[in-house]
Amino acid sequence: MVRRSTALALTLLGASSVAACGSDGAASSAAAPQAPNAETAPRTAAEATPAATSAPTAKAAQSSTPSTIAKKLQVPWGVAFLPGGDALVSERTTGRILRVPEGGGTPKVAMRVPGVKTDAGEGGLLGLAVSKSYAKDKLVYAYFTSSRDNRIVRFKLGGTPKVIFSGIESAQIHNGGRLAFGPDGKLYVGTGDAGDMSNAQNRRSPNGKILRLNPSGSIPSSNPFRGSPVWSLGHRNVQGLAFDKSGRLWAPEFGQNTFDEVNLIAKGKNYGWPEVEGRGTGGGRFVSPKVVWRTSDSSPSGAAIVGSNLFVGALAGRRLWKVPLKGTSVGKPQKLLDGDYGRLRSPAAAPDGSLWVTTSNRDGRGSPTGDDDRILRLAGP
Repeated sequence: MVRRSTALALTLLGASSVAACGSDGAASSAAAPQAPNAETAPRTAAEATPAATSAPTAKAAQSSTPSTIAKKLQVPWGVAFLPGGDALVSERTTGRILRVPEGGGTPKVAMRVPGVKTDAGEGGLLGLAVSKSYAKDKLVYAYFTSSRDNRIVRFKLGGTPKVIFSGIESAQIHNGGRLAFGPDGKLYVGTGDAGDMSNAQNRRSPNGKILRLNPSGSIPSSNPFRGSPVWSLGHRNVQGLAFDKSGRLWAPEFGQNTFDEVNLIAKGKNYGWPEVEGRGTGGGRFVSPKVVWRTSDSSPSGAAIVGSNLFVGALAGRRLWKVPLKGTSVGKPQKLLDGDYGRLRSPAAAPDGSLWVTTSNRDGRGSPTGDDDRILRLAGP
């Protein structure tokens, strides 16, 4: 398939080695042919799965030396903070939600979510979000892969989950999975194209989109397309969502062979996949990304904002990206923790202003140490 991009993109492509398809698992039988994925070829490819739920924008902190908050986890994917400072962490391959103390230590199993397909490739128990009214309603939200689809449930810890949205196509790859409540009180959902590129441009499909729902799972009347959960379309695999202090939504996205992206999301806009990978507007039809990376440098899976900086976890790149935000513009991305901890998936802004980051070295594509997977804490990223 022909891809359109800017001259800069073509120049970078010519200078780079061949990169692999952004994917967490094997190619789906329903998909068009895919290039090799990033997690099977660690530093030469990109992945397609989701990461941690974005927390409210936290104040900037002071130091950048990481400490270990928790260790010996099984593919931690979603991170959502409770009002008291403890965090809920989902494990993709076990279906468990762990409660991690604010100051670190041994996590406790809060519950195991029933119905999670734990051998689902890039699927499983993915994103988490805590109700904005948690002090009153005690509700937690989770995105997971079932035997039939990807779905969103809500529940009280230890209680029976209630399905509030279902029918998101699942596959071995490109399941998306990030959840985040916006400043408007709505639930935003990042989905993947499930290996079928045509889904991204099909407004009737929830796949390859960012969705916007009421907390009950119903569709807001203020959505751009009447009766539709779709907030934006033309996405390949969105696993990170983060709101800045002005309420703008930023979302990293896995590319296929050439470029990963960071997009500034706007209501009803089209971000071009599969017609554009990287920079390009398709003659004004699409929104061009704010940041592009070669797929071998990133494979971006989670997003969080601390102060005026966007942090993005890089799986194939094995680093944490720090992107200065300047209104609707961005500064030059900086590398943090470069190669020090293996595959990094889900940054999350903690209430105390620190940044938590999960590793993903036990997902079948990393080289785990005895302490993996871990949650790292940066007091001043």
